Amino acid sequence: MATYHVLHDQLEQTSNPVAPLALIVLPSAEPFGEKVNKWISYFRLGDHNEHRDDPAYEGYYEQDYRLPVSIPRYSTGESTAILDVSARGKDIYILVDVTNHSITYEMNGFTNHMSPDDHFQDLKRVIAAINGKAHRINVIMPFLYEGRQHHRSGRESLDAAIMYKELCDLGIDTFITFDAHDPRIQNASPLIDFNSFTTPYQFLKSLMRSVDNLIVDKDHIVVISPDEGALNRAVYFATVIGADTGMFYKRRDYSVIVGGKNPIVAHEFLGTDLNGKDAIIIDDMISSGGSILDTSRQLKEKMHASRVFLCTTFGLFTDGLEVFDEAYAKGYFDKLVTTNLTYQPPELKDREWFEPADMSKYAAMIIDFINHDISTSQMQTSTEKIHGILAKINRHEQTLMEQMQLLQTEF
Repeated sequence: MATYHVLHDQLEQTSNPVAPLALIVLPSAEPFGEKVNKWISYFRLGDHNEHRDDPAYEGYYEQDYRLPVSIPRYSTGESTAILDVSARGKDIYILVDVTNHSITYEMNGFTNHMSPDDHFQDLKRVIAAINGKAHRINVIMPFLYEGRQHHRSGRESLDAAIMYKELCDLGIDTFITFDAHDPRIQNASPLIDFNSFTTPYQFLKSLMRSVDNLIVDKDHIVVISPDEGALNRAVYFATVIGADTGMFYKRRDYSVIVGGKNPIVAHEFLGTDLNGKDAIIIDDMISSGGSILDTSRQLKEKMHASRVFLCTTFGLFTDGLEVFDEAYAKGYFDKLVTTNLTYQPPELKDREWFEPADMSKYAAMIIDFINHDISTSQMQTSTEKIHGILAKINRHEQTLMEQMQLLQTEF
């Protein structure tokens, strides 16, 4: 299993960058974008920098790849995007987090929190400001804007497809997201490169780093899908680690609508015996947390699971953290792993039950590969990486210190 330094060395030997790389990090994604920028600089300013004097590698070795942009907002709520330096000839990667509600602006004397709609409008303003002068425009939107509105079941809008079609019409070349709710929205513009990356390797790495006595095999772990929509990712994860799979399905009351959806009456379980086993619930997102916490409660109280670990790509916590504090205090779950792809409230890092899964190194790799016009297929599938780390740890070939070092160095 090759580390990134080996892969980056292969990149430089086999392919030149298509154009000088530039990051445009919107205010919504600044903490994550700063980490991504540092990783790219670390990769390129490492030992393999023999091309410093090659004109084809102009702008390749930099301390900072971020291209400054201003998005001032007027008192009416209107806004505009202004590039502080030219983007001409650059391979642009625009990073945006549409879920970051912490950013505010003043409008008519009132303080407004930015909504996903506001962030999406800012993204389009930046693309418009580039004005077709960049070599390529690539959008990195970890949480797919309007991704849950991906199909029509009645008289309703297809917001996800409209969003993607708008960006394609504005001239983007590549769209990058993570754990898309339904990647079939790419059918709205099938000739534009659409990439949806997954996070199972980062989940497993975080669990192994933070949980004592975790044995990953069929006799000790069951991977749980909290609903039908998450079944595919649960089956993949369970298959790769050699565990069984279970699934809950949501029984809804279709006679009423609450909060824009039919309320869940009960969660019914289909699967194997969980008595004394650890359970990993894997899903793409936690919104309010009600559904996944009810699932974990049933695993503990009714099925007598030993420990329950919640793994989700996007922890949105729309109803706050208190409901998770209460569930943790009652013993409904033992650890919650979520990525830093979206905004995380500052108080989250102080929670005993929280374990972060840092995705900045992975995102930097993706950017570097695409900048070299190299296939990212080996990064989209984590099977070999997961098998490699499981083989080493389960055979007890490393001491605890060596295991921790392995978890830090593997990408």
